[in-house]
Amino acid sequence: MMKPMAEFVTVATVQEVPSGASKVVYVQGEMIAIFNIDGKFFAIDNTCPHRGGPLGAGYLDGTIVRCPLHHWPFDLRTGESPGSPMDRVLTYAVRIEGDQVQVQVEV
Repeated sequence: MMKPMAEFVTVATVQEVPSGASKVVYVQGEMIAIFNIDGKFFAIDNTCPHRGGPLGAGYLDGTIVRCPLHHWPFDLRTGESPGSPMDRVLTYAVRIEGDQVQVQVEV
């Protein structure tokens, strides 16, 4: 069985996601939340697995985002929920090329 191919796709400019902010983008029909934490960018699935809340609208505390519906926490680095590692969201590799924020997705 062949592994799916992955490529980096430009989703925003660095200026569109200032430090401490987030932006939700659509890539191949998926909603992905992009976060800028002190100049380091992270990308996770925008949908909370607990109740479907929009994580891109969540509350940030360092690299932890809390779902705005029920405050369920997720680590932006790993996608895991602290204290409950079985609960997680999908994370995406992110790179910066010039002023472009790029997310790695399967094609």
